[in-house]
Amino acid sequence: MAFNCATRKGVTMNEFIKKHMPNITHGIFLLVMLAMMCVFASAALARTAEEIDTHADMTLQRFYKEVNGGKEVAQEAKALLIMSDVTKAGFVLGGTYGQGALRVHGKTTGYYNLIAGSYGFTFGAEQMDIILAFMTQKALDDFVKIDGWEIGVTGNVAFIDVGGGKRLDTTSLKDPVIAFVFSPEGLMVDASLKGAKFTKLNK
Repeated sequence: MAFNCATRKGVTMNEFIKKHMPNITHGIFLLVMLAMMCVFASAALARTAEEIDTHADMTLQRFYKEVNGGKEVAQEAKALLIMSDVTKAGFVLGGTYGQGALRVHGKTTGYYNLIAGSYGFTFGAEQMDIILAFMTQKALDDFVKIDGWEIGVTGNVAFIDVGGGKRLDTTSLKDPVIAFVFSPEGLMVDASLKGAKFTKLNK
């Protein structure tokens, strides 16, 4: 059913909506993202470096328990970026935020956040743990030196699926950066973090 109510200049409501909807949609998107970033920023300020490390320890233990061969990956990797309790939430317009610790040879060398936005069918909220393993020194150096390292733009990531108790063969890993994503139910096989941006925190 079409509405043909005319404005004062004789423009129909349908024409008005068609003309201005892109701007309206863009404005709504910015407002929603701003609101979500404010919520995420509050969470960021609330978590201390010690708390990030504590959560990273728990996530790392989960990684060792759920990924057969996880300890070997950790030993061979130049560094691990351990992101705990990453939250994805939204309604149509979505956002993802998380914090984590970058560990080189088992020691934390920096703290990072993850921010990503999405558009599409998004409803509700979910949490996940993420581990990025930098398998080459160049991949690690690029991550550290690039402010706002972004998956799919300044760095590519291969997502690993070793469900069903299968053992991960580290000799077959050829990608410079590999990722493991865990939902509360276990290792996710269809995860995507394209567009996720990582920035160093002052902690």
